[in-house]
Amino acid sequence: MRGSVPGKHQPRKRISGGAAVVSPVPASLSNARRGASAAAAIGSLLLAGCGAHGTPTAPASAYTSGELASLDPGTPLGGRPAPNFTLTDQFGKAVSLSQFKGRAVVVSFDDDECTTICPLTGATMVEALDLLGPAASQVQLVGINANPQHTSVADVAAYSQAHGMENRWLFLTGSLPQLRQVWKAYGVDVQILQGNIDHTPAVYVIDPQGGESRLFLTSSDYGVTGLEAGALAQAISAVLPGHPQVAKPNLALGAPVASPADTVRLPALAPGGSPVVLGPSSPHLVVFFDSWASGAAEQLQALNAYSQAAGARHLPALLAVDVQPTEPSLAAALALAPVAQGTLRYPVAVDPNGRVADAYGVADIPWLVLVSGGRVRWSHDGWLAPAALEQQVTATLAPRAKSTGTHVTGGAAAPTAAPPTAAG
Repeated sequence: MRGSVPGKHQPRKRISGGAAVVSPVPASLSNARRGASAAAAIGSLLLAGCGAHGTPTAPASAYTSGELASLDPGTPLGGRPAPNFTLTDQFGKAVSLSQFKGRAVVVSFDDDECTTICPLTGATMVEALDLLGPAASQVQLVGINANPQHTSVADVAAYSQAHGMENRWLFLTGSLPQLRQVWKAYGVDVQILQGNIDHTPAVYVIDPQGGESRLFLTSSDYGVTGLEAGALAQAISAVLPGHPQVAKPNLALGAPVASPADTVRLPALAPGGSPVVLGPSSPHLVVFFDSWASGAAEQLQALNAYSQAAGARHLPALLAVDVQPTEPSLAAALALAPVAQGTLRYPVAVDPNGRVADAYGVADIPWLVLVSGGRVRWSHDGWLAPAALEQQVTATLAPRAKSTGTHVTGGAAAPTAAPPTAAG
């Protein structure tokens, strides 16, 4: 089941559920206030990256106002006692919050079937730990299952393995009554809406004395993952003895990508491959994916059939883009059989910081987008069979065609053109 999270791009990642959230929630701040707070947070992150860890390389101006507004700098909680809990981790062992007294604990709430915001939360937590260097040994990452329908140990173990986190955190689950008690204690709203799980993407920093120090809500933007990791690492450092130095976060570099009308050059996924240039001059079909997406290898291989048909029928060329911020590693993407064997008949590029995914309105993984004239004409959540995809693309670009797809954006017919350019 996919995590349902309406927000910036419908159906985007949800910030909070319909019920009142017990803890103060930064989402209640206005965009202007959040943007100002985020700008201040960026300044502190850049300063944190100086000294022994080098010189900052990405000024705050490299981020758009929208990206700044989406970043949650965290809400101070004043050290009130964190509610204790005892649940079961991905290895089948009982785990209590109280057993980590003397260490900082980062507690997140994650749907073990989620393909939207939860991978962003996990990526942020792991990067924050990496930024702490040797001080990471004083920190424990804990995820708590927020899926009321998939509560087995096998479920949390499978999610941890798929995202390369099996030995980076403890992903806890329990009976539904146990989980509901923890959700309530931490003000986390969990609902099932139209068959999808909807939950508050809360991340708590708990100090070594067991007090709640700071609350974060994961942003829906892929492009601010590095900033979020830096802010989280700073919050963890603040509760550790000696306040250890935090390394530079992996900040987004280069000019922001505002929309598909912008021209952008993406590196090829395969080492030594030619970069791919996307822009408004050529209609193109893009599949955004990650290695952990269900059936990724088989589905990427199957799309060869669309690519072949597109060449014969002069349909928009296909391009696959690996969304790097939520990949366990670049090696995980390279290990996909069709990529490793070089059997794909279309280019495969990398979105290093997620800003292209944001500009194309990606709301889930995998995500299909048809672009023509610098505008998104149609998008689809999930894989499609090549024949169905060919039919949908043809219908979308036909004059006065009407499509019934959930994420369809209609438009007049667009001329076919050459595929996305492989730059030498």
